[in-house]
Order: sequence, then C-alpha cells, then structure tokens
Amino acid sequence: MNNIIANILRFTILLAAQVAVCQHVCLFGYMKPALFLLALFLLPMELPLSLQYLIGFLSGFAVDAFAHTFGVSSFACTLMMFLRPYVAHMLNGSNNAKFENIDRPVPGPKDFRWVSLYTLILSAIYQITAVMLETMSFRNFGHTLLVILGNTLFTVFVILCIEYIFHSRTKNEA
Repeated sequence: MNNIIANILRFTILLAAQVAVCQHVCLFGYMKPALFLLALFLLPMELPLSLQYLIGFLSGFAVDAFAHTFGVSSFACTLMMFLRPYVAHMLNGSNNAKFENIDRPVPGPKDFRWVSLYTLILSAIYQITAVMLETMSFRNFGHTLLVILGNTLFTVFVILCIEYIFHSRTKNEA
C-alpha cells in the first residue's frame, strides 16, 4: 500500500513539474526535457503489462492535454512501455521470461551503466517517436535528428541526476 501511494505521489509531482516547468524550458531552441518519463521508468516490473500500458497512455495523455500535441505523447509513452520489458531483458542478459532481478530499475540494485543505458534507450524510443510524429516529415532530417539527440541527452541527464539524488545506495541497502 505504501508503494502505491509513493508511485501516485511521484507521478503527480513529475507530471506537474513537466506541465508547469519543463514544457516551457527550451535550451538552445530545441532541447526540452521529458521529466515525466522518470515516473514510468520507476514503475515496478512486476505490474501487469496491461496496467503498464494504461499508465503509460494516461501519463502521455495528461502531457498531451497541456501541451496540445494531440496524442503524440500518448502514443510515444505507450510504445515505450510496450518495449520496456524487452529493453530490461536485453540489458539484464536474461533469456528466460521472468523478471527476477529487474524489479527495481534504480541505482543501488542496478549499477550506473545499467541505469544509464536503460534510461538512454527508453528516452530515445520516446523522443524518436514523439519528434517524428510531431514533424511528420524527412525534409529537415538533420534538424530533426538534432532535436531528437538534444532532447534525449538532456532528458537522460536530468533523469539520472534526479535518480542519483533521490535513490542513493545507502537508502536502498537499508
């Protein structure tokens, strides 16, 4: 029960920060962090997949409602949540279908390399999908690629900073 309340509180805070602050941040004209993805990354892996998809869709829908992007974030979040178990399996090096050692994708149980690759791959999936759906064109592919790369790296940097501030090794070992 305490875990459910913590996840709801995390979602509320990160979605509010995304809508109130991050939607208005635009470094160098194209770098916008997708901070709300952290709430999706930290969902327990043992949640039923249908619930993960629903949570991903609803969080993307909330961002879409405030950003007026008409389903872009909803689709990108749902796709990212669909691919999340496969990314975790790939990084874990496990061939069986169980999530035995991936229940908490946070620093402490996982090392820096695992957490950063997990964050990078899932952020890239989200950003590629969202930016390509927004532009719907390959005309300015160089600029589109720069936007995807900038958004992904900025998002990964912000998320990793927050994860390592709030999920220290001492907290997870206790």
